[in-house]
Amino acid sequence: MAQLRQDYQEFVSRNVEVVVAGPESAKAFAAYFAKESLPFIGLPDPKASVLKLYGQEVNLFKLGRMPAQVLIDKAGVARFVHYGHDMTDIPSNDEILSLVDQINIE
Repeated sequence: MAQLRQDYQEFVSRNVEVVVAGPESAKAFAAYFAKESLPFIGLPDPKASVLKLYGQEVNLFKLGRMPAQVLIDKAGVARFVHYGHDMTDIPSNDEILSLVDQINIE
């Protein structure tokens, strides 16, 4: 999430809303977002509803949810999905922003 915070203004300047879903309760999620001063939306997903909707993998041998990035356009269509194999398998902000720029041109 630090990566997203670092370039958050780049996302905002492209009219992108960043939403981070996680397995914590609403109270724990709110406390973490406040403590870390995260500027984007945190969506608690303790029952894995969002996880199931977007096909995010859970791997108990790797301590839980695998990273997933989904770009959804204003019509609600998932235009890009990346499912990571571990917590280091996350596209860079530059890659995501480049995809956003491509989607916005189309």
